[in-house]
Amino acid sequence: MANWNDPRDTRQGFGVSPSLNGEVMGAEGTTFDAGLRKHMLSIYNYMASGVLLTGIVALVTASTGLAISFASGPLMWLVALSPLAIVFAMSFGQNKFSTATLQMMFWGFAVLMGLSLSTIFLVYTGASIATTFFATAGAFAGLSLFGYTTKKDLSGFGSFLIMGVVGLIIASVINIFLGSSILDLAISFLGVLIFAGLTAYDTQRLKHEYLAIQNLKVTNPAIAQAYPLGKLVIMGALNLYLDFINMFLFLLRFMGSRE
Repeated sequence: MANWNDPRDTRQGFGVSPSLNGEVMGAEGTTFDAGLRKHMLSIYNYMASGVLLTGIVALVTASTGLAISFASGPLMWLVALSPLAIVFAMSFGQNKFSTATLQMMFWGFAVLMGLSLSTIFLVYTGASIATTFFATAGAFAGLSLFGYTTKKDLSGFGSFLIMGVVGLIIASVINIFLGSSILDLAISFLGVLIFAGLTAYDTQRLKHEYLAIQNLKVTNPAIAQAYPLGKLVIMGALNLYLDFINMFLFLLRFMGSRE
């Protein structure tokens, strides 16, 4: 579900001090890059705002009883498939859409996800949903921090994790017909592990992506113009949003108490 465009260029940006292990060195030997920190903070702000908007929409929809209408019938498929359509449109059309258009699509996606996720309140107790959410938030923060600070190159894990996502989708479709509780448990367990890994991988990828663009601004400004940071922020937020939501949903199968 994540955006699988995977720039692996880890060269440092020009116009800054020399780097050590991919980190920019300051005049006094301290590692810093104000531009990188600002870029990543913008991504996290967008991502967190999207999750918050989704949560508010889900709560309001569930409390008003509208979630029941999304649990079955034609509306169920519309609400379930619309977010997926927006993800594909943003992923494959990001170079064609303007930054403002991508912003509107991101917020629209967050709202539709809220409508879709409102049905979990029909299955699980509110307390267990809240507990799982905060557990996911804590895990996400730790994994993202690891991805940002680690010196280990995680790019090799990316292809493996993406293959795992494809495997999860195939297994989930098969289990619709089998209805196996054991397979469902295995899918949930692997889903938590895969999206936990993707959280760290995507964070590091977004960091390296920024450094690569900074390098291009000096070595080839014409190409760099094709990658405006505003678009990269929105697409990065979408990636991390998907990692968070999927990890939350798979973890909810373990921690959620049914109504």
